[in-house]
Order: sequence, then structure tokens, then C-alpha cells
Amino acid sequence: MKKQDARQSLLNILHKESFRYDPAHGFKLSSGKTSDVYIDAKTTSLYSEAMIPLGEVIFEKIKDLNADGIGGLTHGADPIAYAAALTSNLKGKLLNVFVIRKEPKKHGLMKLIEGPLEKGAKVVIVDDVVTTGGSTITAIKRAKEAGFEIKKVVVLIDRQEGGLDAIKREVNCEVEAIFTKAELLKISKKKIPINVSAKSSLNKFKNISSQYQ
Repeated sequence: MKKQDARQSLLNILHKESFRYDPAHGFKLSSGKTSDVYIDAKTTSLYSEAMIPLGEVIFEKIKDLNADGIGGLTHGADPIAYAAALTSNLKGKLLNVFVIRKEPKKHGLMKLIEGPLEKGAKVVIVDDVVTTGGSTITAIKRAKEAGFEIKKVVVLIDRQEGGLDAIKREVNCEVEAIFTKAELLKISKKKIPINVSAKSSLNKFKNISSQYQ
């Protein structure tokens, strides 16, 4: 799948499955504020037809970093990390996944971070939607505490409310958003018809997967 095709496919799915625009009534956010835009990115990241373009888009952003792992704060980061790691491994670049818990397990080894990575690992932090940047910053701090070296931070959607700048103040590496609220809002306002068919992507994935059976 070509880079631009993957991005466009993912944008189409995000707009259809995850983006809601209601200037008349608005939506109440977790912060308590009201917004005319609501974005539930998990509806896309957990959607079967989105997984291939999602993995391709994230892979293109991190393929030259020689990272050991990818992950972030559960649950928003998890499906993004899985898709990217699968794509990377299919393309011959081994990439592990790590999951940062919101609080440590209450039993066993009482881990805060799950996964095969060790201190000194080079990692990419991912997140689905950034508003204030709070969840991403929590992931960054916990990754640093674990001794990971953060090579890049990638977020799927920036709501453009200051969160991306807050994240940039926490790290000495590139911070990038794949999409912005403005980009999705532009589609809604223009009422551009969306075609979310990903059959060609799925067929390509099946062909690639068959090589590893």
C-alpha cells in the first residue's frame, strides 16, 4: 500500500467512524467542557479495515529510527502499537510492543510496564487523541523511569488545544501528529463523500501474510 493511499484510507475511516461534529448541541468532554467536536479514535483503531492503513502510516513515521519497541498508556496506545509492530515485523524490522498500565498490577511482579523491553531500550511513544497531552506525558514519564530512551512521539489525532506543545516540552525528540482536528473538521464542513472500502488493502495483507505461513 502506498504511503499516501494508506494515509487517505485511514483519514476516510477516521472521519466516518470516529469523528462527530454538532455545532448546534455539542458534546460534553471528560474535562467537563463542551465542544462541537467529539473524536473517539478507538472506534477506528479497533476497526478491522483500519488496522492495515494504521500500521502502514505509523510505520512510515518510525521506520528509520531503529527502535526496539513501541507503546504507550493503555488503552488508547495499544491497538496503534500492535498495528505498527505487525507491519514493521512483516517488513523485516523487528519491533516489540510495550504497554504502560495506569497503575501497577496488584499481584505477581506488580509491573507498571508490560512487555519484553529492558532498560536502555529505544522506544516510540504513541497515543490516539491528544487534547491536553496528559496521558501521553504520563506515558513519557513512566518510560523514562523505566530507563527507556524515547526516540519519537507519534499521536494519531491532535485536537489542537495545546496538548502537542505540552508534550514537546517533556521530550528531546520529534513529536508528530498524523492528523489534526482541523483536517477532519474540513471534511465535515464540506460534506465530502467518503469511500472507506479497504478490500485492496486486505487482499495485499493476505498475500504478505501467506509468505510467512
